[in-house]
Amino acid sequence: MLRQGYAPHPVEAKSTEADPQVWLLSLGEAAAGGLLEGVQAIGVSAQQHGMIPLDAHGSVVRPALLGNDKRAQVAAADLVDALGGRQAWAEAVGSVPTAPQPVAKLRWLARDEPESAQRTAAVLQPHDWLVWQLLGRPARRTTDRGAASGTGYWSAVTGSYRPDLVELALGHQAALPEVLGPSDAAGTTPEGLLISAGTGETMAAAFGLGVGVGDAVVSLGASGSVMAVHHEGLADSSGLITSFADATGMHLPVVHTLNAVRALRGTADLLGTDLEGLSDLALKSSPGAYGLVLLPYLEGERTPQLPHTAGTLSGLRRESMKPEHLARAAFEGMLCSLADAMDVLRARGVEVRRVFLLGAAAELAAVQAAAPAIFGTQVVVPQPADYAALGAARQAAWALGVAQGTLAPHSPPAWQGAAAQVLEPGEELAVGQAVRQQYGATRDQIHPGAFGGA
Repeated sequence: MLRQGYAPHPVEAKSTEADPQVWLLSLGEAAAGGLLEGVQAIGVSAQQHGMIPLDAHGSVVRPALLGNDKRAQVAAADLVDALGGRQAWAEAVGSVPTAPQPVAKLRWLARDEPESAQRTAAVLQPHDWLVWQLLGRPARRTTDRGAASGTGYWSAVTGSYRPDLVELALGHQAALPEVLGPSDAAGTTPEGLLISAGTGETMAAAFGLGVGVGDAVVSLGASGSVMAVHHEGLADSSGLITSFADATGMHLPVVHTLNAVRALRGTADLLGTDLEGLSDLALKSSPGAYGLVLLPYLEGERTPQLPHTAGTLSGLRRESMKPEHLARAAFEGMLCSLADAMDVLRARGVEVRRVFLLGAAAELAAVQAAAPAIFGTQVVVPQPADYAALGAARQAAWALGVAQGTLAPHSPPAWQGAAAQVLEPGEELAVGQAVRQQYGATRDQIHPGAFGGA
């Protein structure tokens, strides 16, 4: 990385709405001070699932609805029923509507803000809007496969929009951006800078990491996710898999869990320590935590689909009732839950030979000690970096190279791999399998049929 700029924007962390103009102002501030000197192309990555309704003149109808907005939960369920069920949606767009998706937000808009819905003539997502602004608001609006695949009205399987689903949600048709290929340029700024297609932050991060077929990325936030590069889109009527497209022409099926680091933080609070202290405690225990099993479904769970359940601590015996064993059970429960999510992908033919582990918790010693054996494969812990920004830069370099005739449209530019720790399961593989068996037996006893017997 040659240069880096940063600017905050005054949107509260828990806010579910934002004025898109704030993003543009922050982008200009971050690029100030000669950051773009010598730059020939720009790539834009931005948060996914944001929905920006525009009127017939291109003005924003109302503040953007962000991906963390949960108000559309009922709207999403309504849409499932309106099309004829989960299977119908899976066949249409490869996934079942959820509250974050723009299609559900459009349904919410039509039901709760009908005047705004009636004024909505076009729909963009955050990176689409930023690219459009950088290009001077041309008549042509664009997006990319990655962002489009998260809308709920574009299919990564067929590579096409379903305008009828927009009408089903909004009550009338709306203009949708043209979907560009991975190496396409969206256009050129008045200053002569090439703007690439752009993409969502998940796809950009995967591109920045340089993951390929056989790689999975496990993200450890308050909630968790497992995504993997695959050669085809997956239609999943269960709703467990969201079928995204990536930034290279491949696919990124994703499985989410509602509970990851929040289970660690809850346990740390219970034991009067922090995450580092919890990790130190866990390493004083041994694999299997003396029989303690924590099912970390503290906020209900999405994988498996148990929205109204709670977490469970099982296996309490006098010898297991020690802080270090509870700490170990928290780490193992979180990792086994994510391994369950990984198995959902594997059951659909997705190959996983290597796992990239992201998030601040990936640096914890207890995570690194247990993850390779529980996941049953090599684990790579990349050095912390803004991989979404790096992926956007790589996309910009690709589009520029294609425009100049120095790169092929189907071959991304070579890119320096992320500096990383590489962890092998080694002799602990059998131990990890035993931990997973103990966890699975507890899960199936308390929640029989949670995964449909798969």
